Amino acid sequence: MKTLYIIRHAKSSWDYDVPDDQRPLSNRGLRDAELIGKHLKTLVKPIDLVLSSPAERAYKTSQIVLDNLSIDKSVFRLEPDLYDFGGNKVLEVIKNCKNEINTLLIFGHNHAFTSIVNLLGDQSIDNLPTAGAVGIEFEEEQWDQISVGKIFLMVFPKSLR
Repeated sequence: MKTLYIIRHAKSSWDYDVPDDQRPLSNRGLRDAELIGKHLKTLVKPIDLVLSSPAERAYKTSQIVLDNLSIDKSVFRLEPDLYDFGGNKVLEVIKNCKNEINTLLIFGHNHAFTSIVNLLGDQSIDNLPTAGAVGIEFEEEQWDQISVGKIFLMVFPKSLR
């Protein structure tokens, strides 16, 4: 059985004249990342691998959430292919995961993440909001064999405020 957690980066700020990948989190984004991290603390299984888009807003979200989940930073790495907005590269990253990894947590962007949830999950969503988290379990034992799994967790910051 494989478990995938998907967390979209928290709300970013448009107040700075920086390239897209350097946009920081807004104050609300910082609060929401903390809120999601604290909420997930008792809900997530032990994580084998954490991958994040290198974009500043995704990276910062990942660090806040990881701190709240007390996840060892040795299982964390930046994955450039998660800086994807369509979803094809994200799906490739997931399916190319080593099979000794049973529980994977990824941080990235929309529209890719909404597409991945709708492609791999057994429920359809209109939009994965910023700092939204989804957990999907798959019966398959190999990442490259996963198809549609069961969504067992869906948490959005708005419902926690």
